[in-house]
Formats: sequence, structure tokens, C-alpha cells
Amino acid sequence: MRARIQAKKLIFAISAWGIAMAAFVFFRYAQAPGLPQWAVGTADLATLAIYMGIIFGSLHWMSNLIADFSAINRLPYIFSVIFKGLFLLLGATTLAYMTQFLNMWAIENHMSTLRQMLTAHILYSPSFQALIVYLVVVRVSLAFIEQMALLVGPRVLLNIGLGKYHKPRYEQRLFLYLDMVASTSHAESLGDYRFSRLIQDSFSLLSDTVVNNEAEIYRYMGDAVLIHWPLEFGVQKDRSFNIYYEFSQQLKWQRQYFEEQYGFVPKFKCAAHCGQVVAAVVGVQKQEISFFSDVLNTLARLQDQCNPLGQRMLISGSLASRVDMDSSQYEITSLGPIKLKGKQHSTEVFSVVPKPDQTQG
Repeated sequence: MRARIQAKKLIFAISAWGIAMAAFVFFRYAQAPGLPQWAVGTADLATLAIYMGIIFGSLHWMSNLIADFSAINRLPYIFSVIFKGLFLLLGATTLAYMTQFLNMWAIENHMSTLRQMLTAHILYSPSFQALIVYLVVVRVSLAFIEQMALLVGPRVLLNIGLGKYHKPRYEQRLFLYLDMVASTSHAESLGDYRFSRLIQDSFSLLSDTVVNNEAEIYRYMGDAVLIHWPLEFGVQKDRSFNIYYEFSQQLKWQRQYFEEQYGFVPKFKCAAHCGQVVAAVVGVQKQEISFFSDVLNTLARLQDQCNPLGQRMLISGSLASRVDMDSSQYEITSLGPIKLKGKQHSTEVFSVVPKPDQTQG
């Protein structure tokens, strides 16, 4: 799964840089009265754009990969951007010198055709400094887009950009509500600062699980988080169940760290529910896609029943009816109809635990 996610990021980086380099080549050469000396035809311009797009896209992806899996990711964001920019410029400079070396090798070996193809026009062209500035602008712009995608979610960012939710629309969604157990007592014993660090450390472990199960964060609410999927997508492959039990396993694996830092390992409870919601963009200065429906109210009331029922995870009858029991890796057991707070009618409630032959949890 992680390899597939990285492959998507690499494709995005190469595509974005391919477009950026195509724009640079077009405005640099296509408007000139004649082709540059090294080009035989216009196809060479397209080849150059593709070549530069692949190179800079790969460097872009590599810098993100290094930052994500190193201590750089914990530094202030401005330092991360500076590192990624310097990494790209270093790679570009190395590429330019490699091109120059190949060009000199072609001259010494009397390979005139190869020499024309590999002429280090970037090094000798008056536009070299303009290219450097252009690379910095593109890199910073892409870093901004990537950071926005992290803040609001890539799908949300895309949908806001496309104007998909500027008019309210009905959708079928699956929501997962994850909440820390005994958070009030933890906050009192740790104090505000250490408790906030506990929340940061806990939810940092959640991020990979969310990505692996192709979910999106809807909203963080103190020590709780709302996660969602399109309904038909979320019920497949036990995605909503996997998130909770994989996250719980991640916390157990970090037991030593949490006990050293906070004196205990945090535990979470969760509930999942699905149904029709109205999605719309709200706000002017700060926009977000919000969901309006009794589904969210029912979800919160359902999660409140975890402690009274002694369960780690509860789901509604609406969601249970959509789960393929035969292929699921989890046991779903009916707890009967339960009257939820503020509801006129009882709701069918089910518990979810891994099957005995599974290793989760």
C-alpha cells in the first residue's frame, strides 16, 4: 500500500514538473524567430520538456521522501521548504555538470550528433539565472499546494478548486468517530502542554493508517477525530474497521515511548455510522467542506455507548447491513436495539472485534 501511495506521489510530481517545464520551454523558445542551435525540430523542444519534467519531478519526489522519513519532517515548515528547494537546486546543478561532461566527451570522441543533443545550453545560456528563479517559484508553489492538501485533504482541496460543493449536494457517506478514553483525567494529570503533545503523538501514528485505508480526515476536535469515506468505497475491504484496530496496534508498538513520556499508553474508542448527508462549502475567509445531517449526531450518541456497553468499537445497524460478513476479517455481533440519547426511536447497535484467526489488535 505504501509503495502504491509513493508511486502516486511520483506520478504527480513528474506530471506537475512536466507541465511546468513545458511552459518554460514554450515561452523560452517557441516565441523565438528560430529554433535554438541544438534543436533539429520542434519535437526536440517537447523532448527537452519531458526530459526536464522527469528529472525535476524525480528530484521533487526524492526530497519529499527524505523529508517525510527523517527528522526534517518535525522541523518548522519553512525549514522543510528550504531543504527541498536546496535539494532540487543541487540536483539541477549536478545534472548541468553531468550534461557538460557528456558534451565534452562527445567532442573528444567526434560524436557531433550526440554533441548537438547534449549541448549544455542551460549552463551557457543567458536564461540560466531565469531558469533558477523559475525552479524556485515552481518548487515553492508545489510545496504550498502539498501543504494545503495536508491541511484540508487532497480530495477536499481538489473539490473546492473545482467548485464541486459551492452548491449543497446530497451524498452517501460513512463516518468514523475516534475518541480518547479518559481524556479529561489525562488532561488534568498531564497539564495542557503535555496533553497537547500526547494528542500530537497519538494522531501522528494515525496518519499512515488513514492513508493506507484511503480515508480522509474530516475534522479534529481536541482529543477526537472524525474520518470519512464515500459510502460504497468505505464499506469495502473493512476500511473503517481496519483504521481503528491498526491504530490501536500502532499505539501498542509505541508502548515504551508513551510510558516514558506520559506514564501510560493512550486508548481510544470509536463508532461508525453511515447515511445521507448534505455537503457544502462554508465560510469566506476560511473555507471548508462541511457535512450536515442527523447522521453525525447519531454517530456521536453511538460513540457515547462504548463505555456503558464495555466495547471498543460500535457500529450502527445501517452500516452493519452493508458489510459483507463472509469476507470480513471481523466479527460483528448484534447488541440489540438501544435508545440513544436525544433519539425518539431505538437504534440497532453492533460490536466489532477481529476474528480469532486474525492478528489485529
